[in-house]
Amino acid sequence: MYKKVCLLKTNEYVQYEDKSDLFGLFRRSDTFFRDKVMEKNDLAISVIPGPIRAQNAGLFRSRGNDAMHPTRVIQSHELILVRLGCLKMWEGEHQFSVEEGCTLHLWPHREHGGIGILPSGLEFYWIHFEVTDDHNHAMVYLPQMQRLSRPDKLESLFRFFLDGQEAGDLEPLSANLITQLMLYEVALSGEDDSDMSNALAERARSYIHVNFAANISPGKVAEALGYNPDYLGRVFREVYDFTLSEAIHRRRVQKACTYLMDSDMTIQEVATACGFSDAGYFRRIFRRYQHETPLRYRNSNARAHINTH
Repeated sequence: MYKKVCLLKTNEYVQYEDKSDLFGLFRRSDTFFRDKVMEKNDLAISVIPGPIRAQNAGLFRSRGNDAMHPTRVIQSHELILVRLGCLKMWEGEHQFSVEEGCTLHLWPHREHGGIGILPSGLEFYWIHFEVTDDHNHAMVYLPQMQRLSRPDKLESLFRFFLDGQEAGDLEPLSANLITQLMLYEVALSGEDDSDMSNALAERARSYIHVNFAANISPGKVAEALGYNPDYLGRVFREVYDFTLSEAIHRRRVQKACTYLMDSDMTIQEVATACGFSDAGYFRRIFRRYQHETPLRYRNSNARAHINTH
């Protein structure tokens, strides 16, 4: 068994009832922005730094040049999110095969390293952080390895962190809170395959994940899995809280974001590669989920700290 990481703080002033309400975990403080001159209609919000101290983060891309992850011991915690490919690592006596959409937490003061050569096309986000010793806290638990139900949510937090880091305007408090959100997302977004409904919904999600570029629909997904479309749609929505049609759109938009950030493909080419036959319809769907046009998204996500060795 691995040790558990304490992430979030609270005290007697907070009633923590909804696990999705992260901000309900931050206790009162009279020191934050104490020197700010308040206007009549300003809203005063008290925030106290939690036990997380962010250091730095990045996006690793393997060039396929026979490079290997170094064997080392570091002084900080490290969280890894695999974006593309499969990362094989070891820590102490344990080995991990971290696939796309999975996270790995590496402990400080423990030797770790890569297994074999880093494969071409492998991409993963990483962030280093410290956890302070403070026993006045509420606890959530971070599995050492986790498969996420919504890895795109964690990737968005990484992107937000990296944009501020590269722009030079990421304040320490903001960095700590974003990191805390990352860890909280990992702790609460694991998938439970023990339930039959969850397992079926996961099969549908996996099918969409792989076949998003094809001419698929909720009916065709159900046919491929051998289930009644209405039944599969109901089970899927109960598990993920959105429809099969939304799942197809989300996966296509997610992949479109990757193409827009990492390729020189035109908007029409991106649309076609993501399963849209009409570029205008692609733009409408993209804007529905990203709240901006594909071109604006490409221009606003040009910055990222990327390392290749």
